[in-house]
Amino acid sequence: MLHNRHALITGAGAGIGAAIALALAQAGCRITLCGRTQDTLQTQAEVLRAQVPHVAVLIAPMDVGDEQSVQAAVQQAQARFGPVNILVNNAGQAQSQPFAKTDAALWQQMLNVNLTGTFHCIQAVLPAMLEAAHSGTPGRIINIASTAGLKGYAYVSAYVAAKHGVVGLTKALALELARKGVTVNAICPGYTETNIVREAVQNMVVKTGRSEAEARQALAAGNPQQRLVQPQEVAQSVLWLCAPGSDALNGQAIAIDGGELAG
Repeated sequence: MLHNRHALITGAGAGIGAAIALALAQAGCRITLCGRTQDTLQTQAEVLRAQVPHVAVLIAPMDVGDEQSVQAAVQQAQARFGPVNILVNNAGQAQSQPFAKTDAALWQQMLNVNLTGTFHCIQAVLPAMLEAAHSGTPGRIINIASTAGLKGYAYVSAYVAAKHGVVGLTKALALELARKGVTVNAICPGYTETNIVREAVQNMVVKTGRSEAEARQALAAGNPQQRLVQPQEVAQSVLWLCAPGSDALNGQAIAIDGGELAG
């Protein structure tokens, strides 16, 4: 379906990023796995090779908040597999703190990882992506935002602000690139079975005295299906946005939340 397209995924070492890498590899993409920790990426690359025989996979460590690091990783990836045709900005971080205790360092960290990192990655891949699109290979930029990009949540104001920024960037850039063969969309998962949610559960256990099961249920309660979203469900949405015939899907912020935002 996507044979020989080059897909670069940030935050690809686990969770949503790993699930997206698997789905795109199964669809025929050449895969660049990006993240901060080389050992984690190497492990994931080995898992991917075991699941998808003959997959072409590269690990390119990067810190999305560091422009030079991003540029270096993208140059490495493009030297190996050519222009990035599919960029999935999945790297993210969430830290909980009441607004009155949110200092400038925490605020800036949430912006750097969740919003500025998305900006850096798009800027790094876009010139070659546009050239490839002009030659007939469409480009896809998919930003993994959050339902926190579409509504407010208490005690994570910096994260919510950053994810709203990702949705705004998505919409603006989609209009700018609409006639250039590149679409830009955001996927906005609700609470998903990832390390971020596991950290949130542990934080709730420490701060509230709830059991782990109670903390997980409290997070799942906002989903009308009363469950956590699974990484594979987000990955299938990415695959849908990349598939042939998806060209009219542009500038969208798609909630994967069991209906949380429907009420």
